[in-house]
Amino acid sequence: MIVNDEELKVLVIAIKNGDEIAFAKFYDLHSRNLYSRIMRIIKDDEIVQEILQDVFLKIWTKRDTLDPEKPIKAYLFKIAENLVYKHFRKIAQDQKLIEQLIVNNIDYVLPVEDKIIESETKILINKAIASLPPQRKIVFTLCRLEEKSYKEVSELLGISVYTINDHLVKANKSIKQYFLANQHLALLVIIPKVFNHLK
Repeated sequence: MIVNDEELKVLVIAIKNGDEIAFAKFYDLHSRNLYSRIMRIIKDDEIVQEILQDVFLKIWTKRDTLDPEKPIKAYLFKIAENLVYKHFRKIAQDQKLIEQLIVNNIDYVLPVEDKIIESETKILINKAIASLPPQRKIVFTLCRLEEKSYKEVSELLGISVYTINDHLVKANKSIKQYFLANQHLALLVIIPKVFNHLK
């Protein structure tokens, strides 16, 4: 079921006025996609279902605050992001789970040259890159950020392709370790990026 912006606006107005049928239609429109996004991060159907219900419950209970002129989908995802982050704060004592989330989803915040990347993300990634040894930092920048081929970097720096690959493997490992050492910031960065990446 696909609706255009104008139809969605009408739907939001109806929800704001307490129309349960409109709310049910809104749920049908967005619940499956939102479920997939949350499941990508949490990977537990029962917990995901609970969060999903909480998201839509919050939409309904706060329907009088909805603004039809603002993008409801962005508001929906923001509520979901906050609830997911709240979930991880509750289980913060489970260190292995937090580490798994960061390691499994680190690629969503790289490369840093993404034009729409948030400033907080860019700052955290740049700090991680800055912590690399000089040559490794150069190789990572050329290959991952400037997207040069291994051959181009090999000719430019006068080192073998094998050495380049070794630098990249170690650089990725170092960046993951940096994120793990800064878990609070990493979660604030990764959760929104995963939501934005999955369409």
